[in-house]
Amino acid sequence: MSTIRIHTTQNVTLEYEVASVGDRILATLLDYFIYVGWALFWVLLSQLLDLNIGKVGGILIFLPTLFYHLACEVFFNGQSPGKMARHTRVVRLDGTPAGLGDYLLRWLLRPIEILPFAGAIAVLTVLINGRGQRLGDLAAGTAVVSLRPRAQHTTPLAAALTHADYQVVFPQAAQLTDHDVALIRRLLYQGRQRGNYLLLNEVSNKIKSITGIRTELQDEPFLETVLRDHAHLITMMQG
Repeated sequence: MSTIRIHTTQNVTLEYEVASVGDRILATLLDYFIYVGWALFWVLLSQLLDLNIGKVGGILIFLPTLFYHLACEVFFNGQSPGKMARHTRVVRLDGTPAGLGDYLLRWLLRPIEILPFAGAIAVLTVLINGRGQRLGDLAAGTAVVSLRPRAQHTTPLAAALTHADYQVVFPQAAQLTDHDVALIRRLLYQGRQRGNYLLLNEVSNKIKSITGIRTELQDEPFLETVLRDHAHLITMMQG
């Protein structure tokens, strides 16, 4: 599976696996099942209650599906229920958090890519591009990446290795004890394995409260960076 490297404004390089075309198609199909379920619910309800939905009712039923992807990505940090199920997410290629404008561009171009030819335009763009980007992503500067744990993270207590010329991002990491670091590694591993992003967020917030770190990095890359910084700082002090 291809990867992309994102260099953030805080001099942190993040490496993500690009979401596969298969995962993106399955995520889209899962979201469409929600569309269908929503419509069937109202059709069955109208039949049970002997209601005449009419054109206005039809429009009201259709509107939530129209804004579905935009609302989901805005309120669920770049994910729809389908993306959550397939462990994928929208991220910006410059490392900053995706915002309303980015999601809006993706949403506006979606009908052009998806409706004609049953989504073939989007699939071809992703395959040719090689960076997990359809036309909406190219316009917004975003990509869809996989959140599944990478192979190199299978050992929960593996040391965070750094090079001699490594640039520390968060010097406050030196405040953490060896016990803190071991616990962070363990919880980071568990969060990845189980897809428990609430756990990762809680760990990140706890570290920030202890160290006073302020950052816009997302939880997982933040924890990785803290571990690397701590390992490098301890090595320098011991050397």
